[in-house]
Amino acid sequence: MRTLAPSPPMAAPLREALTAAEDDRIVYDLSGIGRRYGALRRELPGVRVRFAMKACPVDGVLRHLARLGAGVDAAGPQEITQATRAGFPVRRMHYGNTVKSDHDIATAHRLGVRDFATDNRSDLAAIAAHAPGSRVYCRLATSGHGALWGLSHKFGCPPSEAVHLLVAARDHGLIPSGLSVHVGSQQMTADAWSEAGELLADTLRAVARRGIVLDHINLGGGLPALGCLDRHGRPLDPPLDEIFTVMRAAMDRLRGIHGGPLAFVMEPGRHLVADHGAIRARVVRMARRRTPDGRSQYWLYLSCGKFNGLYESDALQYPLYFPRHPGSERVPAVVAGPTCDSDDAWSHRHGLVEVPRNLASGDPVWVLSSGAYATSYLTQGFNGFAPLSAHCAEGPA
Repeated sequence: MRTLAPSPPMAAPLREALTAAEDDRIVYDLSGIGRRYGALRRELPGVRVRFAMKACPVDGVLRHLARLGAGVDAAGPQEITQATRAGFPVRRMHYGNTVKSDHDIATAHRLGVRDFATDNRSDLAAIAAHAPGSRVYCRLATSGHGALWGLSHKFGCPPSEAVHLLVAARDHGLIPSGLSVHVGSQQMTADAWSEAGELLADTLRAVARRGIVLDHINLGGGLPALGCLDRHGRPLDPPLDEIFTVMRAAMDRLRGIHGGPLAFVMEPGRHLVADHGAIRARVVRMARRRTPDGRSQYWLYLSCGKFNGLYESDALQYPLYFPRHPGSERVPAVVAGPTCDSDDAWSHRHGLVEVPRNLASGDPVWVLSSGAYATSYLTQGFNGFAPLSAHCAEGPA
């Protein structure tokens, strides 16, 4: 059973915006996002940050990161267009999706993108045909072990295939420019980056033996959020300091193997925005229902669920805070969303949550550390429940 902290740490701009809100919405603390971005740049000096905008395609957040000097990891022309409107120069964008149509490749090239990821020969040939002369970097497959979402099946290729692809890129008139990895989303171990470093080192040597000199390594995404809970309600507590130590060591080793100028890129998404976004939802109903064996069970139905902001609740849980009931008696409850879909009940599989006994319909509920993917996964109104509106708050940097 999960016990909720009576007063979670929260930046003032986020708390003030949630307190003032009278309707359901997701709020982003831009100053908090900026601080996380600055901390990342200090931990990994010189690394080019390309925000994985799929994690938070909110214009206010994008404009803020563009002003800070970040770039964008885009998954298609729609994201490229939105990023351009938000102020990102196209020279700070790359097309990081290895799944793309001929039309989308040509459109991205027309929009000015010149850096493309690849992991298979068909895609490479399409880039050569529809984005001639572009730079290509090859994504290596990783195990994904230690991550909440491994990303190990759909993307990436083995080192031997990466060597063939980069040689073929040169033969096609493209510029073989780099290698990339992704250790999985919400990666909870430092070992994953150590293993990725070994994979990159071996491939870098093999590519060099074929006479190809790369100019950058893309370390991908995977850096974790810090404030979420695991599916059983325990703090995730990722070893972030150890992760950064391992990454710096891997970068130093790769520079030594390469022997020349070698740039590094990262694609953080969740790490930058998750802990600095929160949803203001409300209680739909606090109910007692009989279980099949005759026991009485509390159910807490929220106005926000799997189909309007909390899609990732199968794999992680979000801290809940009830601002009208900070010291109230708690009871164990199943927590569920408002829709007529039985899958929209995120704690009936992973254990009960302690919630205030005297909750009333309409009481506000704050869903914390929910800033990543909440807006990306919104339906257009499943069961008629409207998507969340997004609002940005900004305090001192």
